[in-house]
Amino acid sequence: MNILINWLVMTAAVIVSAYILPGVTLSGFWAALLVALVLGLLNVSIKPLLLILTLPINILTLGLFTLVINALIIMMASAIVPGFKVNGFWYSMLFSVVLSIVLYLINKAK
Repeated sequence: MNILINWLVMTAAVIVSAYILPGVTLSGFWAALLVALVLGLLNVSIKPLLLILTLPINILTLGLFTLVINALIIMMASAIVPGFKVNGFWYSMLFSVVLSIVLYLINKAK
């Protein structure tokens, strides 16, 4: 049950973030559900590997390279999900930051 609630919270955060940013297009609620699912799966499977491979760069930049990895994960999700489009790398990075802020605010309100 907790996984379902987290998935719906992530879906709401994706919808709000896509609404805020002009460079992010979301076709509807079902696309947002799929984006939340794909982002969750990519964050569990690919992100740890990328973090380990880029550890020297991440240490050199004091962890700021993680933002680039998050942006790349979002661009991968944009390539996988049919109703979700991000217009470029910078919108992807901005979407990552806005999504993190929205998720923080939603989880704080719980």
